[in-house]
Amino acid sequence: MIAFLGLGNMGAPMAANLVKAGLPVTGYDPVTTAPPGVVTAASAVEAVRGADVVVTMLPSGSHVLDCYREIVPETTPGTLFVDCSTIDVADARTAAGLATSAGHLAVDAPVSGGVVGAEAATLTFMVGGSAKAFAAAEPYLSQLGARSVHCGESGAGQAAKICNNMILGVSMIAVAEAFVLGEKLGLSHQALFDVASTASGQCWALTTNCPVPGPVPSSPANRDYAGGFAGGLMLKDLRLAQAAARSEGVSAQLGRHAAELYEEFVGHDGPGRDFSAIITAVRDGLLDKDTA
Repeated sequence: MIAFLGLGNMGAPMAANLVKAGLPVTGYDPVTTAPPGVVTAASAVEAVRGADVVVTMLPSGSHVLDCYREIVPETTPGTLFVDCSTIDVADARTAAGLATSAGHLAVDAPVSGGVVGAEAATLTFMVGGSAKAFAAAEPYLSQLGARSVHCGESGAGQAAKICNNMILGVSMIAVAEAFVLGEKLGLSHQALFDVASTASGQCWALTTNCPVPGPVPSSPANRDYAGGFAGGLMLKDLRLAQAAARSEGVSAQLGRHAAELYEEFVGHDGPGRDFSAIITAVRDGLLDKDTA
């Protein structure tokens, strides 16, 4: 039996995909209801009793650590813990330590692909943990995504995630600025897309999550930036990347400036719309002030 804790925008479709794969899933979330097919538990402790696998998708490191401290004593040694949250590397290692010291297997397995990937089971998992724990987790992750990469020991999955999303945050700002400049120069969105998507400007932010409606019909820009990967979550990841960069003595100047721009954008627009909606702030001149 799988216990799934955290049934928000990402967790709910992930839990539903485990059910579609024929696996029994008991879920708990203090706010949202479980998707069809997921048995609802009254508490996290109730959800994990008798579970062979515990999957968590929670908002922050403090939530993960509080959860693990509550549930680890209630699970049978040998349980597999899979944390898919995006949290600080140090918190990920602490959480894994809580589990492994009690005789469990544990991996940190943050994801890339957003809500669309969660719904379609095409996520990429960046996994940290022992080879034995990764081997135990991979069959379950394969029901949730298209690829799982073993990045190293505990915390390595989180390290890969924040580095990847620093690239993504910076590249989305560059793509957004290019489209706004193209508009001013009289280029159609489609013309710029047709060139950049097959030239040296090609990147995921352009070809999968294009920030303007039209060229990529599945991108959130076609739904007024609803769904997708929320701007508030991008800001969270950029802040995690900056905290890690400071702790390791890495300047990461573009990452720092991206974090500052997303802070301005989220402060004005709110945290809910897809992160590609930052193009609206670029277009409206909301990011023009010096944030250095």
